[in-house]
Amino acid sequence: MSLAWLLRRLLLMVYTVVIVSVLVFAITQALPADAAQTLLGENASPEALAAVRTRLGLDDPVWLQFAHWVTRAATGNFGVSMRTGLPVAPEMLTALSRSLLLAAGALVVTLVIAVPLGIFAALRQGRAADTMTSIIAYLGVSLPEFVTATALALLLTDILPWLPATGYVSPLEDSGLALRHLTLPILTVSVILIAHVMRMMRSETLDVLQSDYVRAARLKGLPERTVLVHHVMRNALLPVITIVALDVGYLLGGIIVIEEIFAIPGIGRALMIAITTRDLPSIQAGAMIMAVTYAITNTLADVVYALLDRRIRYD
Repeated sequence: MSLAWLLRRLLLMVYTVVIVSVLVFAITQALPADAAQTLLGENASPEALAAVRTRLGLDDPVWLQFAHWVTRAATGNFGVSMRTGLPVAPEMLTALSRSLLLAAGALVVTLVIAVPLGIFAALRQGRAADTMTSIIAYLGVSLPEFVTATALALLLTDILPWLPATGYVSPLEDSGLALRHLTLPILTVSVILIAHVMRMMRSETLDVLQSDYVRAARLKGLPERTVLVHHVMRNALLPVITIVALDVGYLLGGIIVIEEIFAIPGIGRALMIAITTRDLPSIQAGAMIMAVTYAITNTLADVVYALLDRRIRYD
């Protein structure tokens, strides 16, 4: 992995974020919501509405509005929420930290369970263990999120009464209580991710086991453990890294159902509230923060991919 490739990848990430910023601004501009009307209410006088539009720069040309917005956004200033009257950036970043905490926990649980199960199923291809893991994977993919969440909440809260069914507590306030509140949401999200990652790991492990370099390693008399860890697992993990990076987008924006059921004030829930209340600054901030986080995650995945696979050379 060369420095030139890394710089090109960083430039591509910046280019992606710029394109997303244009799309986010264009979409919010196309919404039927009137920012001045939202701030002052339906009974506001035309004079008051005109004054607010002038103050907010809504009478400026669209290109000038975009220039002002993207300049402020680059410094972390996304304006003031129309719903709360508070700065948008701190609110959205706090919500993002909660979603990232949930996502990180789900990814750790997923990798710890799905990777060994996928390898185990591949090594037992066609046997009962392989069939059972395949059934578990299909169930995980097929069950809707709200069904999994409801089932786990009903079952585990009865069996383990110390697990709260809803609510959120910051780890900075009480780490033990925070972990108990996050256990059910993490398990719910992990069910779907484990199914995806386990199926991918099984498929890739089977492909790697049939490769020439694995046969050569075995013919040289290397221990099976060494073959599995240094040859099979290392190469089978590469597509899994891509899948995990793509799942970050789902974890940030697609777990709104999980956040609603378990009352977690994450970025998906905050963005949904902003859309419902037509809070344009919050919509723009939430979409941009999620896009930047997703772009950074994919760039990191590419770097890890290159570090793991020594066959890749970037000139």
